[in-house]
Amino acid sequence: MTRLALVMIVRDEAASIARCLASAAPLVDDIVVLDTGSRDATPALARAHGARVFAFDWCDDFAAARNAALAHAGADWNLVLDGDEWIAPGAGRAALDAVLAGPPCIGVLPMANEVDLQGRVERTTLWLPRLLPRGVRYAGRIHEQPVSNLPRRRIALALGHDGYRAAALARKRGRNAALLARALAETPGQPYLLYQLGKDHEVYRDYAAAAPLYRQALAAGGQEGWRHDLVVRSLFVLKKLGLHEEAVDLAEAEMAHWQDSPDFYFTLGDLLLDWASSEPARAAALLPMVEDCWQRCLALGERPERDGAVAGRGSYLAAHNLVVLYENLGMEEQAARLRPLAVRRS
Repeated sequence: MTRLALVMIVRDEAASIARCLASAAPLVDDIVVLDTGSRDATPALARAHGARVFAFDWCDDFAAARNAALAHAGADWNLVLDGDEWIAPGAGRAALDAVLAGPPCIGVLPMANEVDLQGRVERTTLWLPRLLPRGVRYAGRIHEQPVSNLPRRRIALALGHDGYRAAALARKRGRNAALLARALAETPGQPYLLYQLGKDHEVYRDYAAAAPLYRQALAAGGQEGWRHDLVVRSLFVLKKLGLHEEAVDLAEAEMAHWQDSPDFYFTLGDLLLDWASSEPARAAALLPMVEDCWQRCLALGERPERDGAVAGRGSYLAAHNLVVLYENLGMEEQAARLRPLAVRRS
């Protein structure tokens, strides 16, 4: 019988680890938890939920910790989660059975990240390699990745994560930036690390620090899965810095690659509206383009298959923006038509 293990590295996750373990327990045959120095009840809570708990001396290297945890697992497959993550309600082992019974591959799962945005909790989707066959190991001091030439296969086992909520970010402030800086010192100019360090600065609203890192990552070229998120974030950061012309130049250069992305057009519309607001003389030319961008979002619909996709940008968020735009332009008939679409359904 094919066996599946849950494999975790944790530290001070008493507030959330029970949620994670309870969500995964019905799907897995073993639970391995590697504790990297908790000062709270994390190890005891893990044991109470049936985990085998091991201690590890933290060495500022996530791959080393991941690999140590995997070494304690003897299953055929390993599902890798963190303490602030969980398997979405309703997910069953059936979503995994076809993969577990087939040839080895790297299973890529959709992770819905909860973020605090303008007084609301929104969700962005990232596709992450989290289901690994026996023997696959990690590399990378931070934002570590499995090292394998095996094919990657998307699996509809939905994960949740709230580590980007405001309270969690406050607890982790500075940790990732320090490790990313060390990793970049070891591999200068590595685009993925530049992107991740820029993102770390962005989530703490240090846009001036994020922008040059995003520029360097963009200059490396390539169309890796994370580039979609990099481009959209770059447009947002440039807008926040008032660098509208640079942002529009970037959008024009990248537009051909993201014709099916509501996130790209949503962010572009937001950028153009900000430019029109800051330079009213441009409004007559820019506002029709803003409308076109958000109408295109509605035409495209939701596209959660894109890395970094924000739920609602292909539906209610775009409709809400259009309603506000039409109201401010005195276009009440158009606003009324879209109001029913501007309501979040879930």
